[in-house]
Amino acid sequence: MFRTALILLTLVTQPVAAQSPLSGAEFDAYTRGKTLFYGFDGRAYGVERYLPNRRVIWSFLDGNCVEGVWYEQDNQICFLYEDRLDPQCWVFSQSSGGLTAQFEGDPTATELYEAEDIGEEMLCYGPDVGV
Repeated sequence: MFRTALILLTLVTQPVAAQSPLSGAEFDAYTRGKTLFYGFDGRAYGVERYLPNRRVIWSFLDGNCVEGVWYEQDNQICFLYEDRLDPQCWVFSQSSGGLTAQFEGDPTATELYEAEDIGEEMLCYGPDVGV
């Protein structure tokens, strides 16, 4: 509960204007080994764990986690997840407040903000098991 409140508090302030788009190498250097929480419109949106070899694990903060990979294409960082066949591409920039991610580089589309790097594993429940 305290951690959720802390995450939401960090989302209240949005970062200052973003810099130029990050290259794949810059994105990898910034994210590798981290667990980053992202916010949208002042609320918690999701969390992603960045692993070696451009692998990731994503969750919408519901304990359901999906594995994926990322790659650089046309100044965007694109993600392919095990539960989707279509890539999700974002333009990532870094500012003093952390990362910002704009969906497909479209100024009218979803823009996510880095909330914080908590330095610990994210919560992922195991697969559903039935009788």
